[in-house]
Amino acid sequence: MEKITHKVLALKYRPKNFKELIGQDIMVKTITNSIKLNKLPNAYLLTGIRGTGKTTTARLIAKGINCNKNFIEGEKCTPGEFCHCKEIENSKHLDVLEMDAASRTGIDDIRELIETSKYNPTSAKYKVIILDEVHMLSKQAFNGLLKTLEEPPPHLKFIFATTEVKKIPVTIISRCQRFDLHRVPIKDLVANLDKIAKLEKGKISEKALLTIAKASEGSVRDSLSLLDRAFISQHIEEKEIDEVFIKRMLGIADRSKILNLLQFIFQGEQKKSIAQLKEMVEEGLEPANFLNDLLETIYHIQQKKNLGNVDNDLSISESEKEIIAKISDDIDMPTLIVFWQLILKVLDELTIVSSPILSIEMLVVRLVHLKDIPTYENIIELLKKNNLNNLEENNNTTINLNMNNRKITNEENEITKNPKNQIKNISQTKPDLLSVNKKNIEKEKVSSFEDLIKLSSVKKEIQLKYDLEHNVNLIKFTDGKIDMSFNENLDKNFVRSLSSKLLEWTGNRWVITLTKRPGQKSFSEQRIIKRKEIIEKEKNSDIYKKFRNIFSDVELLDVDKTEE
Repeated sequence: MEKITHKVLALKYRPKNFKELIGQDIMVKTITNSIKLNKLPNAYLLTGIRGTGKTTTARLIAKGINCNKNFIEGEKCTPGEFCHCKEIENSKHLDVLEMDAASRTGIDDIRELIETSKYNPTSAKYKVIILDEVHMLSKQAFNGLLKTLEEPPPHLKFIFATTEVKKIPVTIISRCQRFDLHRVPIKDLVANLDKIAKLEKGKISEKALLTIAKASEGSVRDSLSLLDRAFISQHIEEKEIDEVFIKRMLGIADRSKILNLLQFIFQGEQKKSIAQLKEMVEEGLEPANFLNDLLETIYHIQQKKNLGNVDNDLSISESEKEIIAKISDDIDMPTLIVFWQLILKVLDELTIVSSPILSIEMLVVRLVHLKDIPTYENIIELLKKNNLNNLEENNNTTINLNMNNRKITNEENEITKNPKNQIKNISQTKPDLLSVNKKNIEKEKVSSFEDLIKLSSVKKEIQLKYDLEHNVNLIKFTDGKIDMSFNENLDKNFVRSLSSKLLEWTGNRWVITLTKRPGQKSFSEQRIIKRKEIIEKEKNSDIYKKFRNIFSDVELLDVDKTEE
């Protein structure tokens, strides 16, 4: 049998002592001091995003409190002698129990663990229980831990690790010494990647390492996984890995192309914007990464606009900084804010749309045409310059919005020279624009429950229509009064909403009564029953029987009885 020699970089270069743990200096200092002074808490709680070193830290703590030598100072174990550190490192130590709480969530698992913890350690000073993804435990399991956690045996230490500390009960958190593992800074990740790349004798550029570090979002494990993936490609192609290759591997768009795209958008060049986007798609653009890069670029633009400088991002070249500076001069903050909001909205939509690329393309089109939409300030300014009578009488009034200088022109209507018409109070003007002659409003007639449902649909009262169809059962309907029963899904504002709408639509006040007395079947239930009856009727028809003779596996699913 062929021996397996390959080991992924994330495991191969896993920190073996506290000095190798990067980006967590304050935590390391606190934990090492507590071990030196023998001031150990009953339980540790390690929280942070994936790949920051929670499980690694848990093992290092287990080593530190059990090692025969001075582990904290870096003293190595004597070769050939039994070493607690090696056993813990290889997950073979009998007194260090690691349990994945995601797969063992129940109270029975915790009871078994507590029962085991009562016994003294076999060889180590402390028995250590490491619970990974502890937030996955059930409520009963957490409750089962409380007493033991507060007053554990002197030989027992708990170490909890989680990515979602908010899901852990406060009663558990209060009994632990909490440590938050932060995202590792980019410069530390780059230095770590560079060191490992040299040890692996891999050829990779500094900018490529920087791109990997940024893509990993502060996770050491993610950065090493990406580096491992890149090295596999390098061994095949036998050439230095550059920034372009990493971006294509990750589906990250070149920032210069994103800046070009933004320039086309701000200039209102739809064709050029779409062409630039399609070019990036052909190069392997990944939708979510693209939108995040777009958000990052907009952030840099506002930094330049508001603070006068660009964030000290080593990945931004001097030429790109010049383009960012130019764009920041040509665009205002309200537009940038709208851009940000639209991009975030599309980012949320990616999980529900069938074609993310089409969503991104439509986003670009919407951003291009933002300049054609007048703002609130523009409309107010227009009302100041023109009296409402002119606005109502003259349909040829044109509003031209320039997003750069925010000016409004009215080429076909000049402001009258009369000072009274030049300056007009908006508070005086607004009611004229919104006023409605109530006598001219035609009142609706509601003669039946079905009329009410149809009217709700016409008036686009979707929630009200749904409740009427699904969540209420009619008992009695008369002019001005409706008696209904209801289920637990009924909207809490149903009665208030229905009463106000009926008053608005009919001009009369209605009495709405809800009761638990049984009523008719709901409108939706009646519709289903009727549909089934029609289907059963059609199944007995001659034409359906002929179809069954020809196509034996045919099944009648629905019948469209649309009237001609």
